[in-house]
Amino acid sequence: MSTILATQSESAADGASKLALRGAMVGIGMIFEETYRPFFEQAYAAGGLYDSRFGLCRVDLAAVASRTGSRAEAYRKSSAGKVHPFESFTGADATAQLLKSNVDFACVATPDNRHFEAAKAILAAGKHLLIEKPSVLSLDELDELEKLAVERGVLAKVVYHKLLDPDHKKLRTLVVDDELKHVNNGYCTLLEPKSISGGQFAEWIVGRNPGTYVAVHYIKLIDFTFGGRLKSVTCTGQRGLVGPADGPTWDSTQLRLIYEYPDRREAAFDIHTSWVTPDNFPGYVEQEVQFRFDNGVWNAHSRKRGIECTIEGSTPFKRKTTMNNHYNGTFLEPWGERSQRGYGIEVIERFVRELAYVEHGGAKAGRDRRLEEVRKLAYNDIAADRQTVAAVQAMEAILAKHAAGTPNCVVEVDHGAGGLVLFAPGTKEPEVLYSGKVNSSR
Repeated sequence: MSTILATQSESAADGASKLALRGAMVGIGMIFEETYRPFFEQAYAAGGLYDSRFGLCRVDLAAVASRTGSRAEAYRKSSAGKVHPFESFTGADATAQLLKSNVDFACVATPDNRHFEAAKAILAAGKHLLIEKPSVLSLDELDELEKLAVERGVLAKVVYHKLLDPDHKKLRTLVVDDELKHVNNGYCTLLEPKSISGGQFAEWIVGRNPGTYVAVHYIKLIDFTFGGRLKSVTCTGQRGLVGPADGPTWDSTQLRLIYEYPDRREAAFDIHTSWVTPDNFPGYVEQEVQFRFDNGVWNAHSRKRGIECTIEGSTPFKRKTTMNNHYNGTFLEPWGERSQRGYGIEVIERFVRELAYVEHGGAKAGRDRRLEEVRKLAYNDIAADRQTVAAVQAMEAILAKHAAGTPNCVVEVDHGAGGLVLFAPGTKEPEVLYSGKVNSSR
């Protein structure tokens, strides 16, 4: 498959494309700025996406929805000539207004506890959906979205950009090719600076935790890479910096997942996350994983694989000492072109290619076949998100119990009493968090 075309002038010379997809954004904050913005700008400059399966398809940012519209208006001014002119909808009913406009797909990049209502409205309107991780916070919500997507005949996909990280793709390749044999255990950590929790996310962080925000990346990595059946979830954490020491807002979390594999062997995975690391720590986002196998060990570290840069008067605050240029970087190409690229943008482009294939990849009579083909892509389809959402829902329930004075709970998955069953110390009767099966196929 080809990549985005080089320039708008080249495509214009061949005439405007008859194929088009009109996209929309719900939420226009940091995630939009880092990944969606460069995707839509590059697609506009290129005249669209080209693929041999569907030809040239124009991709426009047609509308955005946000609470106040201030960022949208600032972007409208700064992006003149760089992106398709878009409508901006604001207020409590901004998403409903947006969905009355002529859009084909909508991307949800709001805080995670606001995902469900927007995603539900998008699917109910018969629009294709791309939603940031975690898709939703409970399996009941996931069930509803999955049902709506099937009924309306549209795609419902989730952004897990770390699955497109070259290191993680290589890990999965070695596992699938059976070079690394049977995972035994794993450890993942992701540390973010205080400026994340105390600045960028201060508006919505009350009652939230960094595990839901970023541990979900590694939950999905483990689930997708190694397969298996999620058996149990435990979690603890620390409070007192972002919020009160006895409150519901967490500084850091330590999550443990137990998976069982077809040979009945188990593996434990520990995922540690924090968003209170000192702002002058050299690794702006410090990431490390280790997975141990029967016949080997996989180690990866974001700073060790990258570079360090010191600029007097600039690092580490205006520009970080370490940079992840694989995720998202701005570059001056050798041929003089300015570009922005990385797997954080690539994952969005991939979704739009999948969508263009469904809608424009052949005769209308074959659309249902193409739709089912794309739905089978387990790396991003909402139907394949069940164990990841189960882990998130369990973690949040355990932390809520902890904050209420009952620590050390455990959630068992697909227990005899239900799909998610919470056991609290000193309590005879368990609490059923989800009554259905989490994943009957595993």
